[in-house]
Amino acid sequence: MDFSSWFRRNLTRSSENSKTPNPQTKSNPKGEDEEQFYGITEPLINYAKSFTFDIFKNFPLQDEEESTFGGEAPRTSANVRKDLSEWQERHASLLLSKVKEISQLRYMLCPRHLKERQFWGIYFKLVKSYVVEYELRAIQLEKLRKMAMENEESSDSSNSWEVEMAETKPQAVPEHPTL
Repeated sequence: MDFSSWFRRNLTRSSENSKTPNPQTKSNPKGEDEEQFYGITEPLINYAKSFTFDIFKNFPLQDEEESTFGGEAPRTSANVRKDLSEWQERHASLLLSKVKEISQLRYMLCPRHLKERQFWGIYFKLVKSYVVEYELRAIQLEKLRKMAMENEESSDSSNSWEVEMAETKPQAVPEHPTL
């Protein structure tokens, strides 16, 4: 038994036995667990409430061509810049719904003073120490999920090879004695 099989089996068992829904599922969009998974904690909320217009307005910005996260930003299939990861997008969405001060600050700053991507780049730089552990945990869980899916796909494909080989193997037909 390899590690990914063990992990997948234990993950399945724990999710079946658990009364608490998985924070990654879409069925529980407004749960306390989801806020915790995305790093929306009381210390972060209190810190975010202390942000002012001047903090964002006077923040040193990088060159316009560079992503606010360093280097070239990834692009989607439509060649549109994608500056935030899925985790960061969901974090930002939850934060805006939970902390009205950030929502109001964003409204004052974007797009008159800052572009949306600049606002979120500054925000994630300011809160890095508060959210880095949550984002890393999400990345690790995603990698484990992909590994489990790849292992499942490879085991499914090996089974199909066995079936295919069994079907192509000539079968000896027993001869019936004539009476």
